[in-house]
Amino acid sequence: MAAGTLKAGDKLPAERELAVEFQVSRSALREALRSLEVAGIIRNVKGAKGGAFVQTAEPDRIVQAMQDYVHLGDISLGELTEARLALQDIIVRLACARATETDLAELEAIAERTKRETSVEARYACAVEYYAVLARATKNRIFGIFVDSLSAILHEFVRGPDYETLQQSLIESRFKLVRHLRAKNEEAAVAEMRKHLERVHRHVRKNSKAAAKG
Repeated sequence: MAAGTLKAGDKLPAERELAVEFQVSRSALREALRSLEVAGIIRNVKGAKGGAFVQTAEPDRIVQAMQDYVHLGDISLGELTEARLALQDIIVRLACARATETDLAELEAIAERTKRETSVEARYACAVEYYAVLARATKNRIFGIFVDSLSAILHEFVRGPDYETLQQSLIESRFKLVRHLRAKNEEAAVAEMRKHLERVHRHVRKNSKAAAKG
């Protein structure tokens, strides 16, 4: 999975190896793996020959399954956003090492396009595209599938009266992230993404509470 070469049926390396490879804590890794299991991307098998195995990824099925879990309350919005933070941490670290100049130029172009867009929907589409390109920069397709799934699920919570104001504050953050990636400054890139997502998640929590009251 770290090399982007695993296919359906392959077994993931041990947690200890993955934590070292991705340079994250075991707890952050477990949260990310749990989210992948819920999404149907991996499955855990018990027993002597058990472990975590990659499943065939069907994006539409993954999105629907996760939406059902959220709507039924089996997964809280807090769990979803926490998992997103953990996954984006890994994605940014891998992108810092693997992103090509073409990837970085594409991210910059999307950020520039976001500045020119005037409609809320167009700006949201740019945000989704930015996250997707960043995930592709890891050269690991599983991250791309999971990011696309999260974007689809969070869409209903992101849209709201303050979304345009939020987007204005995030555009410069996207440019900063690209600069850190280009400079191979991993810790600065991770810190920028965390600040970026924390702003988004505050907005999501606010909108979800408003929807619950309505």
